[in-house]
Amino acid sequence: MSDFEGLDLQAVEDQMDGSGDDGNSDRVVLGVLDGTTPDAEWVETVEDGAVLVLNVDGDLNRLAAGFARPVKEAGGELMHFRGFLVVTPPGVEIDADRL
Repeated sequence: MSDFEGLDLQAVEDQMDGSGDDGNSDRVVLGVLDGTTPDAEWVETVEDGAVLVLNVDGDLNRLAAGFARPVKEAGGELMHFRGFLVVTPPGVEIDADRL
């Protein structure tokens, strides 16, 4: 008897399609953090459930100052890694164990 006999693959596929019932998006947004995008736009993108991967072009502390606190207060995470700022919404953990 197969271990997969009772597995409902259609239910699994339905769970994977589009946004989850929890409101999280399946999007990863790539961008450049250079001061040209309004802070509110970054916050809104993360609030919509997307993960940001931003190439930092300038002083990170100055460029992220307007949106880092609201993201963290909402339960999101931020991590600077090799010239990029990774920003996740609440419920999406940044796993740095392999660094």
